[in-house]
Amino acid sequence: MHSEKIPTRVIASIVAIGLLSFCGILIETAMNIAFPTLMREFKIPTNVVQYLTSLNLLIISIVIPLSAYLKRNFKTKHLFLTANLLLLIGLLVGGFAPIFPLLLLGRIIQGIAAGIALPLMFNIIMEQVPSQKLGLMMGIGQMILGVAPALGPTFGGIITDTLGWRWIFFLLIPIVLISLILGLTGIQQKSAVHREPLDLLSLALIACCFCGLILGCSNFSSQPFWSWSVSGLLGLGLLGLIGWIYRTQKIDNPILNLALLKNHFVAGHVAIYFFLQLISIAITFLLPNYAQLVNGASPMIAGLVMLPAGFAGAAANALGGKALDRWGARKPILFGSAFVLLELIIFAIIAKNMSNVTMAIQYTIYLAGLGFVWGNTLTDTLSNLPAKQHEQGNALMNTSQQFAGSVGVALVSTIVAFKQRQAGTKYGLPTALGTQYSFWVLLVIGLICGLLIIRFEGQGKKHNK
Repeated sequence: MHSEKIPTRVIASIVAIGLLSFCGILIETAMNIAFPTLMREFKIPTNVVQYLTSLNLLIISIVIPLSAYLKRNFKTKHLFLTANLLLLIGLLVGGFAPIFPLLLLGRIIQGIAAGIALPLMFNIIMEQVPSQKLGLMMGIGQMILGVAPALGPTFGGIITDTLGWRWIFFLLIPIVLISLILGLTGIQQKSAVHREPLDLLSLALIACCFCGLILGCSNFSSQPFWSWSVSGLLGLGLLGLIGWIYRTQKIDNPILNLALLKNHFVAGHVAIYFFLQLISIAITFLLPNYAQLVNGASPMIAGLVMLPAGFAGAAANALGGKALDRWGARKPILFGSAFVLLELIIFAIIAKNMSNVTMAIQYTIYLAGLGFVWGNTLTDTLSNLPAKQHEQGNALMNTSQQFAGSVGVALVSTIVAFKQRQAGTKYGLPTALGTQYSFWVLLVIGLICGLLIIRFEGQGKKHNK
């Protein structure tokens, strides 16, 4: 059967937005490696420097739910240009920042750019790629994004040790400019633009929801639970969530259509996507810290531990997408899930005593397995929705992904910090034990995720053979 070719312009537009999203994600894990250096230079404590990550995630989480509204109301090229220019401004502000508040402002601007760019690539793929190549291109899209978290620690460690942390921002500027050129030549408008008013009350409730939940989770490891900075913020977030759900039911065109969750297939896949992201981001927190605090590795070595896995996961995303096009979603997702669960079991057993080489090997196998699950879960979800709901489904999945990252880091950092406080030191055995307990918790979450995959994969009408 003849397979329809993907137009060159479409490929250029996907690569352009993919590079933009890649930079936004890369900075996050690259900057985490530079935290000790930033604490010394700006004379700030750990709980303050962590706002570079938590506020960035917060901004992304607020902007992503707007993606469906933005796509309906603005041309794709205009959204791309906005995201591109904002990222350039954010990189310059962060790179030249003489004081910590300006560095934080740069990260906030970068977060706005990433929040616009992340859903845009998958919207273009769903709208402009032929159905026979949908799995492959979604896999390639996830490949571009998947290599960033694993490459970030290596990139950040090498640059911080050699050129200085500011070059983490400066060296990304040429990539953003290449993205700009590709986007200007490749992005075309396929869907009609319909102007509609933005529901400001819903936006305020979304902001309240994620401000409370993400900042509350971020403070969980360093502050008492019964404090305003934890339980108070979590309560505020829950009130925002309740108000947001209620508001969504009362208006005709909600910013994010939560009614999609009434579809059990969609709700199950959102839960799978959430748990996978929670586990994966938690692991990217645990392993570099283990390498440095338990094994005494430098930031650069800690980053190199993560590097092989990034390329394995990227390749697996592309192969997984191709497998979906050929055999449907269920087979590659079940195949990859088996490796994910196997590696969580191994990590939970050996985490008390891991060498850097052992971590690198096990994490590479883990990400290779995840590559067959991650992108295909998104593809399977969106391809089983009507075309008019693709933007809302994409926004819903990406929103859950961002929130899951903050929950995952809060969960495992709390467990590790508890063991460190018990022993009175953050080095050696306490960190190893905290990491092992964290992996047992992640294994339980992984088993729940596996049950959801068995329950819901294969129920869709498309891409399931």
